Amino acid sequence: MASQSNSSPTPKAEAAASKLGTTQNHKLVHPLPPLIPHNPLSIVSVLLSYLTYFISPPHHEVYPAYFDSDTSSVHVTDEKTIRALWEMGFFGKGNLSRSEPSWLEREKKRRGLLGGVTSEEVTRQRRSERRELKLERARMERMAIDDRLKAEATANGTVTTLTDQSSMPATVDGVTSSAVSTAEKFSLRKARETKLLGSQCPVAQNWEGESPDQKSPNGGKTVRFSPVVEAKEFASDSTILHLPGSMTDKQESGEEPVLVNEEHLQLSNEEAFFLAYGLGVLQIFDRDQKTTLSPTTLLSMFCQHAYFPPRVLSTDLNPDNPFLISYVVYHHFRSLKWVVRSGVKFGVDYILYNRGPVFSHAEYAVVVIPSFDDPYWSETEERRVHCANKQARSWWWFHCVNRVQAQVRKTLVVCYVEVPPPSPHDPKASSEVDIGAILARYRVREMTVRRWVPNRTRD
Repeated sequence: MASQSNSSPTPKAEAAASKLGTTQNHKLVHPLPPLIPHNPLSIVSVLLSYLTYFISPPHHEVYPAYFDSDTSSVHVTDEKTIRALWEMGFFGKGNLSRSEPSWLEREKKRRGLLGGVTSEEVTRQRRSERRELKLERARMERMAIDDRLKAEATANGTVTTLTDQSSMPATVDGVTSSAVSTAEKFSLRKARETKLLGSQCPVAQNWEGESPDQKSPNGGKTVRFSPVVEAKEFASDSTILHLPGSMTDKQESGEEPVLVNEEHLQLSNEEAFFLAYGLGVLQIFDRDQKTTLSPTTLLSMFCQHAYFPPRVLSTDLNPDNPFLISYVVYHHFRSLKWVVRSGVKFGVDYILYNRGPVFSHAEYAVVVIPSFDDPYWSETEERRVHCANKQARSWWWFHCVNRVQAQVRKTLVVCYVEVPPPSPHDPKASSEVDIGAILARYRVREMTVRRWVPNRTRD
């Protein structure tokens, strides 16, 4: 097949991608959370893991971070901590990168201080090859339609080619007036569209003698572009001033510039609370990095910053707080061994990866909706209005989100969180908040939604 041979990846790109994939598999061999047994045979491996843990317990590493109230997120600046959190669970996002914190490697590559290829370059190469494959496939389809139209025109006693644009409507009308099927009509229309698209490439040659205001056959105006684009050169006699100690002075003096990593890892509040409370591997300080924040303080602070601007909450946490609802869903899917990432790019709350963003695309997109089924929330009119505003979603919104996920080949998961009523206040209870008891009162219900396309789901 010509399309496959022309758009196949080069050996250099294949070797670079293979080397990068081997490196990623070597680094990301222990993602979090660990293995969850699903059959009786895995009990043996679990017992061996427990025996190994009791015989030689591993070192419990606790990583530092600090909370930034301006961005309502947790920042990690230590390079060792950044690599550990990313390689063992894909937590956080580089503030100067799309996902993985790789600004330093990209900057070294740009300055010629680092060899090899980066993950962004491999992704860019794959997208370019995919684009070339689609263009080649469209060209082959257009050639096949052209040959078919020639054969049909010859059979009807007329010789018409796609190169004559003025005779195209007559040819289409002549063919469609005969006994042709719906598929053939669609092929002819597609051939005409591809011809019009192809005729737009030599713009300067075809429209060189036309006036700028000349109308095109379809009723629109055509614009004439000059085939020669001259570059504008600016002559400047002024000298360029350099500050003392700048990069140019260091290069002229022969000193190697010191490249400082300006990127930090940014954790969402759900990720930070899961690492601090759920796994106990993250120690969060305040912005001055003097006081360690306990899980109870973190819960109260994250609930305050769930609103904008942050609200001053009462002593008792509201069960319908946005942070509590979103964290319940995050903790739920993390405990099921899914890699949970933010889904703001696709208009949802979360996206779920089977192994991680390095290995494959996300399979599911999660939308979180609170559910107020308890009778407490419908006792008064004020509560009913409050709950209706919290869980109100329109069909327009639902179809838009579902269509977006269908375009990016993701399955939409509507996740309902059953919000419990406020717990009765016990004056004899201790002032310490039982976080486990609070989270245990929530229930999560999942519903998968798929967009039904008739052309793809025929019997």
